[in-house]
Amino acid sequence: MIRVGTVEEAYEVFLNIPELDRYLSLQEMKDKLSGEYLILVAEVEELLVGFKIGHPKNNTEYYSWLGGVVPTYRHAGVAQELLIFQENWVKSSGFKCISVKSMNRFPSMLRLLIKNSYKIKEVEFFGDSERERIHFVKALGEITRKI
Repeated sequence: MIRVGTVEEAYEVFLNIPELDRYLSLQEMKDKLSGEYLILVAEVEELLVGFKIGHPKNNTEYYSWLGGVVPTYRHAGVAQELLIFQENWVKSSGFKCISVKSMNRFPSMLRLLIKNSYKIKEVEFFGDSERERIHFVKALGEITRKI
């Protein structure tokens, strides 16, 4: 089940995602989320297994900032459900596009974005292909899927 969650719930999931390296404290996450934002959490049998956080970048573009699924619940469609829920919410809120950044070191995320018609807009190079930051964008005009 996907639902709107709290910063604390998202952080609980964040701590269980090894790839995110726990680079943020709860307070740092809260500080980054000052202003408007949407926090989604995924639950399976009342256990928090995924999260997705985003915020408006401007009046027409929404930025999907951070998210993930705990390893034991990957390949079960949780990330796809979070993505669809977020897209539908963003579109119904009047935004025209959604953007996200990822890295080569997250191949599952790259595949998910490409599978869902996100287009590469820009790549930031840092001399290490694993750290390259890939910017994606998706126009929201044709989203009609429901979860």
